[in-house]
Amino acid sequence: MKGLGKTVLMSAFFALMLFVCRAGAADLKIAYVDLAKIFDNYEKTKAYDKTLEASSTKFQEERNAKVDKIKELQGKAALLKDEEKKKAEADLEKQKNEVLEFDRAQRTDLTKVRDEKVREILLEIEKTVSEHAKKEGISFVLNNRILVYGQDTADITDPILKKLNDAYKAPKK
Repeated sequence: MKGLGKTVLMSAFFALMLFVCRAGAADLKIAYVDLAKIFDNYEKTKAYDKTLEASSTKFQEERNAKVDKIKELQGKAALLKDEEKKKAEADLEKQKNEVLEFDRAQRTDLTKVRDEKVREILLEIEKTVSEHAKKEGISFVLNNRILVYGQDTADITDPILKKLNDAYKAPKK
């Protein structure tokens, strides 16, 4: 009898939990976004990529000029007498170290700036998704990368992307 009582009690508990879950699920609205698509197609991301590319190109040009100067000095050093050659080699070593330090510092700076901008853009996307979800009564917004299946009607990527791009273009007018 005790086993039957526990079974009835457990069955009643699970039935109650099922009822509560179904009642709560009636108000549940879930959507998903393709964060990679939003990030890649956001006009602010594209504009920043151009800025970063220009900075990277400028850095590369400065670096190449320094390397060319070292190569030129190496060629001249081979023609010098022993004493002058030692002095030139010491100068070359110093310049090589300066180029390596310049290279390291510039790459670190570019990476830091890039990471800050990516973080800024991702926070902006997150804010826009949250505002959209609240406005539309969406309980959860998932990243499409964790989905096994999602109905196309639950995909809010395009409206989010439109809001971001419209807001980015607005101040320019």
